[in-house]
Amino acid sequence: MKKKDLVMALMVVIIWGVNFTVIRLGLNGVPSMLLAALRYTFVLPALFFVKRPKIDMKYAIAYGLSVGVGQFSCLFYAMQIGMPAGLSSITLQSAAFMTPLLAFLFLHESIKPKQIIGLFIAAIGLAFIASNVGSITTVPLPALLLTLSAAFFWALSNIVLKFASNKAEALGEKIDMLGVVVWTSLVPPIPLYIFSFILDGPDVMLKTVTSLSAISIFSIFYLAFGATIFGYGTWSVLLGKYPASKIAPLSLMVPVTGLLSSQIILKEQLSTSQWTGGFIILLGLIFSTLDIKSLIKFNKV
Repeated sequence: MKKKDLVMALMVVIIWGVNFTVIRLGLNGVPSMLLAALRYTFVLPALFFVKRPKIDMKYAIAYGLSVGVGQFSCLFYAMQIGMPAGLSSITLQSAAFMTPLLAFLFLHESIKPKQIIGLFIAAIGLAFIASNVGSITTVPLPALLLTLSAAFFWALSNIVLKFASNKAEALGEKIDMLGVVVWTSLVPPIPLYIFSFILDGPDVMLKTVTSLSAISIFSIFYLAFGATIFGYGTWSVLLGKYPASKIAPLSLMVPVTGLLSSQIILKEQLSTSQWTGGFIILLGLIFSTLDIKSLIKFNKV
């Protein structure tokens, strides 16, 4: 990889890792469903600058619902009710284990032995996180389950995208990921605003929007433009220039950055069992997804 591209890739994984800390900061002033809705609302102006992707409407709607409504509503609400930002960044990576299982069920793809082993390793890590033995910061069970639900919806969105990609390839076309992210942002806002209306009420929504603090505004813009538009846009460009085997290993830095940023900025305190669980999940993720041969080649470049 060229140094410039490597720097851009590292910027993206850092932005995505810090993203969890920014969500936590945003939740201090904005309820979870409203924060998620505003994130997507502020992505919509990019529709005027990003070309509409060649993807069937049913897949676009399914992707928008699974990622925007499913993943982020669960994640944001989980963090609102007590899921630490650092642990969220790791637990959400469970999608890497769920995706092969869903691909096996819906796409009839084979599951590699290392993926099954990685899944069991991650399950051990989750058991440590859920344990209350000697904990400093107890993670509420609903918050942990919601974060795992967010991972499931993320994995489901990968399957939807795979279906769409397969159909596009059959027609000799290729899906633009940035276009998908931007244009499917039309789907989540209305359901998320409805959820906020039900959970928070119109008075809270109006009061929140009319009295946003500087931190809240920063969080919304960071989530919309940094994590979404810049992040996915840059990542798509890099994937178009280099083999996935060179780019994918860098994404393993996202949960690491998430942990570090939550410790430095939020001063989060985790118990020994939670630290242990987090690192076990990371170990399972590395074992399950990392191609050692490709990594060796990557380091030689």
